[in-house]
Amino acid sequence: EAQRSASKLVLGREDFHIREENGRLVFEDEAGLLDLPLPRLPGRHQHINAATAIATLRSAKLAPISAGDFERGLLSAEWPARLQRLTRGKLLSLAPQGSELWLDGGHNPDGGRVLAAAMGDLEQHSPRPLVMIAAMLSTKDTAGFLRPFHGLVSELLAVPMAASTAGRPPQEVVEFAREAGLKAEAAQSIEAALERISSRVWDVPPRILLAGSLYFSGEVLEANGTPPQ
Repeated sequence: EAQRSASKLVLGREDFHIREENGRLVFEDEAGLLDLPLPRLPGRHQHINAATAIATLRSAKLAPISAGDFERGLLSAEWPARLQRLTRGKLLSLAPQGSELWLDGGHNPDGGRVLAAAMGDLEQHSPRPLVMIAAMLSTKDTAGFLRPFHGLVSELLAVPMAASTAGRPPQEVVEFAREAGLKAEAAQSIEAALERISSRVWDVPPRILLAGSLYFSGEVLEANGTPPQ
């Protein structure tokens, strides 16, 4: 395709490389090495995204870009519903005190693998019980998305998706979750799911992940009172 369109082809692991070293992001290509801070966006997959963006800009050579420019970009990037931690809002107030509330719009098997890996990294650095609140479209591979969370999620609560008429009924999500090896049950709403989690006694406040659909992510941000600006 690159040859057909007479475009330059730049390949990761061939034309550019990236690694994490001493808590920094090291990028290297034919133009040299960049020693940068880790991206503000969490998750190892964001290292790859950052490297791809840097390689694109350095290859295009549309304008001079300094190491400081790349650093500011990495530290200021925001992406709602992509492993976004909710640090305030109505929904957070319904969760057990001291809990972490995370939101991600992942909705397919690849997204599930990336998200589960990111949750695994968080668990390794800061162990907490992980509870998932999920809503998904009926057109998506629900079991495929949920399967990577087997052994990681202690429980899944499936809720209706008010933001789309194509949402999968919660009980169907429960059945797919059980097929994927997860303990699961249905709840009437996001708020009801959080209240159910809060009614339990936790030795360590849980890490709560809301995921399964970009439609659902928008619904969560609206309900939390923190829509994207």
